[in-house]
Amino acid sequence: MALSDDPTPALQPETFFATSLASERYAAIADAGGWPKVGTTLQPGARGKAVAALRKRLAAEGDLPAEAAGGEAWDAGLTQAVKHFQFRMGLRQTGVVAGATLRELDIPASVRFRQLASSAQRLAGNDFPFGPRYIVVNIPSAAVDAVENGHVARRYTAIVGDVEHPSPEVEAKIGAVNLNPTWTVPVSIIKNEIMPKMQKDPSYLAKARIRVFDNRGGEVDPKSINWASERAANYTLRQDSGAQNSLGSIRIAMPNKHAVYMHDTPSKRLFASDYRFLSHGCVRVEGVYDLAAWLLEGVGGAPGGQWDKAAIMAKIGGERQDVNLPKPVPVVWVYMTGWASANGTVHFRNDIYGVDAVGEARGDR
Repeated sequence: MALSDDPTPALQPETFFATSLASERYAAIADAGGWPKVGTTLQPGARGKAVAALRKRLAAEGDLPAEAAGGEAWDAGLTQAVKHFQFRMGLRQTGVVAGATLRELDIPASVRFRQLASSAQRLAGNDFPFGPRYIVVNIPSAAVDAVENGHVARRYTAIVGDVEHPSPEVEAKIGAVNLNPTWTVPVSIIKNEIMPKMQKDPSYLAKARIRVFDNRGGEVDPKSINWASERAANYTLRQDSGAQNSLGSIRIAMPNKHAVYMHDTPSKRLFASDYRFLSHGCVRVEGVYDLAAWLLEGVGGAPGGQWDKAAIMAKIGGERQDVNLPKPVPVVWVYMTGWASANGTVHFRNDIYGVDAVGEARGDR
């Protein structure tokens, strides 16, 4: 899964209506029998019936003009059509039909309808306050859009929740950037991960620079706790700031009932993976320093005046510091496996959490 170069935000004020219209178009395609399967790898220079099927397949969604749907030869127009299809799927634009591209081409029209209809249903109750500046995380894309005046000002590769710890759909407001944050370990992680690790290795918390506190805020020696007892989960565990901290060096504060947020990570190599559904629900942002600087544009109070990227970097590794935004920036996390931009371009991503359900009765054609 590549980072899209689409200048259009994943979520716009028009997205719900455009996606609803697209779902009707794809329902009609499915009811008419769908599109042909390509079924084999292809590349420029190929000829034959498989190329003819590819032409009809791409014309069905509009990647290839209808007048170019016939023929068994591969030409420059077909290469561009394949690249446009890959662009809409969030794939690397190679112009070659293989691997993920072939898999996406051979997904039935009825499934595509279900993705669009399910996404539109999830968006139906959305009353997100679009403004001149906002942030969108589309979870299936594992990407973060920083939007300014209707266009993507920045787009970042993200790591989102895994299947067992899905990132929630949430609307919030970003009120501060936390530099050199500490991390309070969620109770679920204490129970499922920390307690078993402490039973195997009593020095685990010390090595991870995680301290233990009782309900009065007093620090407790981990060796005095029975980590095999359920009562161990009643303590507060807090990881010190620093290079090892699970939040990395920056946390984007966005208070919400799910207690999720965006943050840095010490495991930066994972951003290079095509599969980025690896977190416990929060969103790790590859360009979080740049995102923090974008959020803090025009905010004073830094040692050098403005909180630009250089001022932020100069503070990394020091004491925790919270930099407040004078005007909160709206942020929304959405789950769109299929959506249409205001210009009608239709995009798809995998239903990684398996929640698309609208229209299943139509059957897969």
